[in-house]
Amino acid sequence: MSAWQPSMSWQDAKLRAKILVSVRSFFSARDVIEVETPLFSNSTITDVHLDAFTTDYNYFSDSDINSSTTLYAQTSPEYAMKRLLAAGYGCCFQLCKAFRHEQHGHHHNPEFTMLEWYRLGFDHFQLMDELAEFLQEVLGCKSTERISYQALFLREVGIDPLNTTKAQLLKVIKEYGAFSDWLAADNNKDTLLQFIMAELIEPKVGKEVPCFVYNFPASQASLAKICTEDARVAERFECYFRGLELANGFNELTNAEQQVDRFKDDNNKRAELSMAQRPIDKNFIDALSHGLPTCAGVALGIDRLIMLALNRDSIEQVLSFPIDRA
Repeated sequence: MSAWQPSMSWQDAKLRAKILVSVRSFFSARDVIEVETPLFSNSTITDVHLDAFTTDYNYFSDSDINSSTTLYAQTSPEYAMKRLLAAGYGCCFQLCKAFRHEQHGHHHNPEFTMLEWYRLGFDHFQLMDELAEFLQEVLGCKSTERISYQALFLREVGIDPLNTTKAQLLKVIKEYGAFSDWLAADNNKDTLLQFIMAELIEPKVGKEVPCFVYNFPASQASLAKICTEDARVAERFECYFRGLELANGFNELTNAEQQVDRFKDDNNKRAELSMAQRPIDKNFIDALSHGLPTCAGVALGIDRLIMLALNRDSIEQVLSFPIDRA
C-alpha cells in the first residue's frame, strides 16, 4: 500500500464513528458534560517516564518578537480539566488529541485520541464501577475482575512489590530470561517494577474480561491520593484487557502542597537520570490552592478501545494516517 493512502479502511472508519457516538451517548445519559481545553500549555508533566512534544511561540503580548516561549503539547488534558473543576465546573468529559514523545508500535502512536472524564464525589472504586459499565456498553463486556497491585505481583511472579529489593527484582527478571544490562544500571526500583509489570505480568491479565489493578505504589502515582489504610500505596488503578493497557485512573490528589512536593520529587528523579527538569504548572497548582473538589478521574485510550471493539491487532488499522504516514 502506498504511503499516501490511509491505513484504516472506510468500513472501519464508519464503525469508529459509531463507537464515538456511543461514547458521547454514555455520558449524555449521565449528565456528564463535554468540554474542550487547549492542546498547548506553558507547562507540562514532570513524570520521569513521559516526555511531551514542544514548540516555540513568538507572539505573546508581553514578549519580544525575537524571543520565543516554549509551549508543550498535552500528554493528557488532566491539568486543564482539573482547573475547570476548581473553577466550579461539574462532572465533565473530553475527547481530544494527546501527544507523547515516545516510540510508536502496534499499540501506540505518538499522536492519539484520549477520553478523559471526572466525577465529583467519586473515589477510585466508584469510578472503576462506572468504567465497567462503560466497557459493558461499548464493548459488550459481561463482567470484570479486580486485584490489587501487590496481590497481582505475588500471584504472577512471587514477590511483594511493596517490600522488595533491587536484587530480588533483578533475580525475577533473570529467571524469566528478560535481563538486560541497562536494568542493572538503573537505581530506580520503580523502573524495575514497571518493567516487570509491562513485560512479565501485563500479557497475563485481562485475557477474558477487563482486569482492574488498583492501589499502585505511591511513587508511581504522583497525582493520586495516598491510601489511608496503607501509606505505601496510592489510590490509582489501571484497566487491562486482551493484552492492552486501556485506562489509568485516580482518586485525585487535592492538596496543593503535597502536589508540589511530588512534582519536585519527580524532577529530582529526572535529575538523577540526567533528564531535563520540567517547569511545575503554576496555573494547575493555583487551581488546587483555590480548591479542587473531591473527585476521581480516568483517562482511556480511544484508539485502543476501537482496536478491541473491531478486533484489530494494530493501532494503525484504526487510524487514518499513523505517524509514519502523517
